[in-house]
Amino acid sequence: MGVYVLDMEFAADRYRWVQVAEELRRRIADGTYQPRQPLPSESQLIGEFGIARGTARKVIAHLRDEGAVYTVPRLGTFVAEQQSAPAEGAED
Repeated sequence: MGVYVLDMEFAADRYRWVQVAEELRRRIADGTYQPRQPLPSESQLIGEFGIARGTARKVIAHLRDEGAVYTVPRLGTFVAEQQSAPAEGAED
């Protein structure tokens, strides 16, 4: 996993945790973070984005609630397998 230099300014009219979650979601979507690969730790998120620990926890909890990541106690948080969209014309 590479080290990122954050080139992102937080928008004043939106919560930081939402903006960080969007950035992590973008990295998952573009393949920067692959399925079953660890997500950066809380400490790494704090260092990279300059956020508080509570904010980092909220970001991870939100992504977990969405199903984008899963947490294994004492091991960390990992990128979940992404569900592919159903093929057009596919029946249930």
